[in-house]
Amino acid sequence: MYFKKKIGRFNLFNKTLLIPEMSRILTHLCAACLKSFGINAKALETCNEASLELGKEYTSGKECYPCQITMGDILYFLKKEKKKLKGNFDIEKYLYLMPETAGPCRFGMYNKYQHIVLNSFPEFAQLKIVSLSAGDAYSFDGMIEKKKVTAIRKASFIALVTADILDRLLMRIRPYENKTGAAEQFILKAQNILSKAFEKHAASGNFNFIFKKLEQIAENGKKLIDPSIPPKPLVGIVGEIYLRSHERSNQSLIKNLEKQGAEAVNASIAEWVNFTSYKELKNAEREVRLNLTSFKIKPIADSMKNVLKYGKIFFYQKYKQKRIYDRAIKFLNIAQDHNVKDLDKIIKEKKLFTLDIGTEACLSIPGALSYAEHGFNGVVNVYPFTCMPSIITSAIVKPLMSKMRMPYLDASYDSTYQPSRETAIRTFMYQVKRHFKKQGRG
Repeated sequence: MYFKKKIGRFNLFNKTLLIPEMSRILTHLCAACLKSFGINAKALETCNEASLELGKEYTSGKECYPCQITMGDILYFLKKEKKKLKGNFDIEKYLYLMPETAGPCRFGMYNKYQHIVLNSFPEFAQLKIVSLSAGDAYSFDGMIEKKKVTAIRKASFIALVTADILDRLLMRIRPYENKTGAAEQFILKAQNILSKAFEKHAASGNFNFIFKKLEQIAENGKKLIDPSIPPKPLVGIVGEIYLRSHERSNQSLIKNLEKQGAEAVNASIAEWVNFTSYKELKNAEREVRLNLTSFKIKPIADSMKNVLKYGKIFFYQKYKQKRIYDRAIKFLNIAQDHNVKDLDKIIKEKKLFTLDIGTEACLSIPGALSYAEHGFNGVVNVYPFTCMPSIITSAIVKPLMSKMRMPYLDASYDSTYQPSRETAIRTFMYQVKRHFKKQGRG
């Protein structure tokens, strides 16, 4: 009851919604999307030296690294905002977004812990934390007008997929760019263009304008590729969603792989959102089967409603995702997402894991195998130091990769810089290049 007063579903209107960065592009596109619906959303500045020191000061080190980063980011913003506004600062005008998930992952406790820390500051104690949950596939129910829930959910998912595509355009262009730095400048400009487009058109549902902008971006991005640069070995990235998406916390891992001669493909954020919808669908189907055995009419009806609800959500997400990717792929060939159903099939057939446990391990284990089976030359598992789901992934995947003679690297991170990191990446990339040559491509 104590936490429910400060953590949960609160009305998002007439407040400033503070969104911590996970993926830079995603955070800004989602903030723009929410602004279109009249929500004053703000993407937080992330993980500079001062904010990270704050995060480390108010955590014990036993929490996983993303908790430290997001803790530091919100404290840094609030302290800076209070100093700027002085007497006009009112903490009750702000809401802080920190989603959660169920299951064996510390992420489910971030918002509780962060509330305890914020409560120790008298000037910040009244800050409410908005929590979307994987338990209902990140629904906005209870936060906005009921009639807008479906529209904002669809618009937010489209923003998410668009952000993933921009990330993949960057990873596709940068290893082959005709001028150093051109790809990053281009994608930053594209992010700004699409942010304005989402802010203007998301609420009206005029996504064709946004998609046409995306097509133009993909077409123009192709012009930055130097055709004389030969194909490079492919490295697939799996792991904990925050660390693999947040460039500063993984110490620019993708750039470092590219400097050593790789073309990288990072697992997308939409893959996780698709997984949460799929998992809820599977849970609802299981409830139907259980209720049928006892022939309880009302529970059967309720679970059938959930099957229809999550089936519809999952179908919409996969259908819309494919349509948006098709818009970009007709101009530039970028990697598409793994199909969550296919990943589930892999772990079931090979008896490696189970969807019932949840966490990113359900995606990382079959995702690594899928990379290996589809012509990639190496796999990297990225995760916070001591992250249990990723350690499980490593324990299962590493011997499988060895058996398949596929180069594999575990990359765990905390707030320190390990002197052996570059050596590990160089050694891994040496193996990747040998694998590439054995395929007859190098």
